[in-house]
Amino acid sequence: MKKRIALALSAIMATGMIMAGCGSTSSAPAQGAATADSTAAATSDTVGGMEGGTNLNFTTGGDQGTYYGFGGVLASKVSETTSTNVTAIASGGSQANIEFIDAGDAQLGFVQSDVMAYAYDGTRLFEETGKVESFSTVAALYMEQVQVVSVDPSITSVADLKGKNVSIGAAGSGTYFNALDVLAAYGMTEEDINPTYQSFGDSAEALQDGKIDAAFIVAGAPTTAVTSLATSKAVNVISIDDEHIKILLEQSPYYSEATIPADAYGTESDIKTVAVDAVVVAGNDVSEADVYNFLYGVFENVDSITAAHAKGAELDLDFAASVDSVPYHPGAAKYFSEKGIEVPTK
Repeated sequence: MKKRIALALSAIMATGMIMAGCGSTSSAPAQGAATADSTAAATSDTVGGMEGGTNLNFTTGGDQGTYYGFGGVLASKVSETTSTNVTAIASGGSQANIEFIDAGDAQLGFVQSDVMAYAYDGTRLFEETGKVESFSTVAALYMEQVQVVSVDPSITSVADLKGKNVSIGAAGSGTYFNALDVLAAYGMTEEDINPTYQSFGDSAEALQDGKIDAAFIVAGAPTTAVTSLATSKAVNVISIDDEHIKILLEQSPYYSEATIPADAYGTESDIKTVAVDAVVVAGNDVSEADVYNFLYGVFENVDSITAAHAKGAELDLDFAASVDSVPYHPGAAKYFSEKGIEVPTK
């Protein structure tokens, strides 16, 4: 039985959410494929796409995460350039966004690629509630790095977290399971640390106040919570070594190897880690025109989106069409087909 979920959330004004100090990351594909239709991208203020667009709620994430900031930029651009009006809304993140869509309270949402697979297969986060098949893939937009953050210079490996106070994300969140996966690769469980269950912003505040020793944060780097912390503390982002990355990749198909460049947080060297994909999904009952327009508004305006938010540089059509765990929405299939790319549908 579906339970109606009230969205007591405020709309995001995109211009107020852009972080001037945002850097770039090298962990996602290059921008080139996304700008293949450079002529269309140049006309960023021209209304195009399909007629008949409606109003859509787009649930993103917490206000200290990348979903929130980038989602506002995307919503603004789609609304400016197509007949579809998108309102970006703060939320609890991946699991909540799928639940909002399933309940009919949102039409679009950001989700981690592993969490969407859990929902579609009825595993982990969705083991008790069962499979959720009321949503479809729109596009993968960028990679979300697993960031193990500390301000303690003596912590140089995930193995050093044993016996430490560590935030592993909200209980039952996508970050929580990512943290368990990383710990397992090092032969540890939740019982080997003193866990706390906090959001990105709360984790950063707890690190600032010395209440915890480290925190797992899964988001596109640079992440607002970490950059804010770095203004007052020397941030130590812990690499996952090659041996344990190999173990992690063998244990789970959801991850890929990733790098956080040194200039993301001013660290002494690049950080090696793993990542999941940040994917936009839509309810199955959202119209073909609306989903097509979302993709049109994003991929025909990559240059202006990139000028507003660093994550725009990671938009790539081939990467966007690479999801294979959940079928694509017909509106997405139509857009990709026009670009010469076929994607799986139901």
